[in-house]
Order: sequence, then C-alpha cells, then structure tokens
Amino acid sequence: MAGIKRTPADIAFSYCVRERADWTCERCGTKYPPDRARGLECSHGHTRGKWGVRFVGLNAEALCTGCHFLEGGLARMQRSWTDWQRERVLELANDTAWGQSIRRTKGVGAIARHYRDEFERMKAMRRDGVVGRIEFEDFWP
Repeated sequence: MAGIKRTPADIAFSYCVRERADWTCERCGTKYPPDRARGLECSHGHTRGKWGVRFVGLNAEALCTGCHFLEGGLARMQRSWTDWQRERVLELANDTAWGQSIRRTKGVGAIARHYRDEFERMKAMRRDGVVGRIEFEDFWP
C-alpha cells in the first residue's frame, strides 16, 4: 500500500504469510519458488494502517501481483471467513487502543523477532517434509 512504510515486522510477517501458503497464490494457484518470489505478495483485508490487525494471520493472504491487483483485499477474504472470524477481525481492526498497544508498548522490534522466529520454524518444517499449508502463531503482546 502506498504511503505506509514497511517495517521489519511487516517484512517478517509477509514471509510467514507466503510460507504458510507454500509460496502459492491463494487465488489462482500459481506457485512461486521462495528464491524467486517477488511476484507473490502479502495481501491484507483491512489495511496495514489498522494496527490492530496489521499482523494478524487471518487478515492476510498470499496473492500474486495480478490477483492482488484484481481481487485483493477485504471483500475477497470475507467470503471465506466464518461469522465469528469476520466479527473478530472487525473488532480488532476498529480497536484503536489495541492497535496502539501493539505499536507502542511492544514496538515493531518484538513483532519482527516473533515473525522471524515463526518463519524459521516453518522453514524447518518444510525441510522435514511438511507440504501444503503451515499455520503460524500470531503475535499477541
């Protein structure tokens, strides 16, 4: 998204989202090898400007650049969410106090460390032969 600076936490989170999808676009199914994955992006439902859901896995998916442009975002994600998931993500997105606590209390350094560790764990699982979708733990201060 133009205008919102990508932090080290954003980058680490994006790697987790793409690894979770096994480096595959979740809309069209195009596979991207991790060493040539520039065409695969982390698409957020609620914008990254909403700190309460900026680093929540349910609010993000891996989409190729074309699919991200054509159909990325909230409307696409909401079609796959349960009512509970939709309400929870909306609650977190609109809770500005929660978003500020994530941003200020723990800072993006702790968030980046958490997602770098999760990414390393997921890569180890791949090396051990795990295929398909691998979930990661969200950061909760």
